[in-house]
Amino acid sequence: MLHYKVAIIGAGPAGYFAAQALHNLQNDERTFSIDMIERLPTPWGLVRSGVAPDHPKIKTVSKVFEKIAADPNFRLFANVEIGTDITVAQLAEKYDAVIIATGSSIGKKLGIPGEDLYGSISAADFVPWYNAHPDFADLDVPLDCESAVVIGAGNVAMDVARILALEPTELDPTDTADHAIDALKKSEVRDVYISARRGPEHAAFTSPELRELPKLEHTNVVITRHDIDAAIVRAGEAPEKDVKSNLDAMVLIADSQKSEHERTMHFLFQHTPKEILGANRVEGIVYSTPTGEVTIKCGLVITAIGYQAATINGVPYENGKVVNIDGRVKENIYVVGWAKRGPSGVIGTNKSDAAAVIDLLISDLSEPKNEIGIENLLTTHVVVDQLSWQRINEAETAAGEPKGKPRVKSVDRHELLKLAGL
Repeated sequence: MLHYKVAIIGAGPAGYFAAQALHNLQNDERTFSIDMIERLPTPWGLVRSGVAPDHPKIKTVSKVFEKIAADPNFRLFANVEIGTDITVAQLAEKYDAVIIATGSSIGKKLGIPGEDLYGSISAADFVPWYNAHPDFADLDVPLDCESAVVIGAGNVAMDVARILALEPTELDPTDTADHAIDALKKSEVRDVYISARRGPEHAAFTSPELRELPKLEHTNVVITRHDIDAAIVRAGEAPEKDVKSNLDAMVLIADSQKSEHERTMHFLFQHTPKEILGANRVEGIVYSTPTGEVTIKCGLVITAIGYQAATINGVPYENGKVVNIDGRVKENIYVVGWAKRGPSGVIGTNKSDAAAVIDLLISDLSEPKNEIGIENLLTTHVVVDQLSWQRINEAETAAGEPKGKPRVKSVDRHELLKLAGL
């Protein structure tokens, strides 16, 4: 029986699905011990700090993660930072394989004048702010304006626009960060514009997200029917299934528009941002459109135009992702998820992606190294293991129960370690 040790860097969906694929490929000839390393004191990655809090069903995948973590050959090393507390080179020396599953956490830039003004922020900062990520709890989000603009045509942009346009009490039964709910309840934003460079037929929204919008109880959703009709013509007689589904959903919105609410979400297509206006803070945005330049007055601009991976010393990066061939980076180092392929797909996409990389990893294995793992390198470091994480998890869910919430998240690292019993 050959026993291999594998380190996974990152405790998000890609990391857990990689662990699951390894577990599934154990047999009479080989077994795997898995050490999962996470920078934050809490695991689950985007399921905890990225998924919109008003979409709790998507978060139920965490039950799958907990099942994977229950394997006796699985260990969690959270609150451990690669490059500071331990290096990739040390991991590569001690483990038979190292899998990078760090995702993409840095928002891409527009590259236009005014992007650095106060009131211009990235969805890569705003989303973790309302999701109680410790690194973003103190983000300054100016909500003292009537209009906000969200730039992007994917589900992240839609989540951001929806959070801004919702009646904030709708977030009370969710696990939205308390500081975000408080700020949104004081928000003066009443008009939210979500803008896309191209036409509706090119939008990367998914149709289930679009079909949820008419169900909003306190928000008007406005799509110009002319835009959709023109997109249907451009898409042709046999559009792709996803395109047709999106356009059908947009037709429903356009034909059932409400106007009785004080909050409105407006969709703008074929609007290319040229410049963000303002002296000391955002005051407006200039777009190029097929009919000429258009200026929208606003006090907040949030860009949701894609993500790129934060770099790790000793790992090659290019175009915002880890340089790899089918998931292989270099000797005994592999990559899965967004860090491998860029920010695309939904949470489930990471499952098939990870399975393919694990097949490659297994085909590369030779004799096990039989080295001791990283625990002897972290003897003076405060590590959140699986048991400590369970204490945090139980404390947060217990705090949420009397408030009718799934949990009340702690946003302070010291508080999280205290809940962990450390």
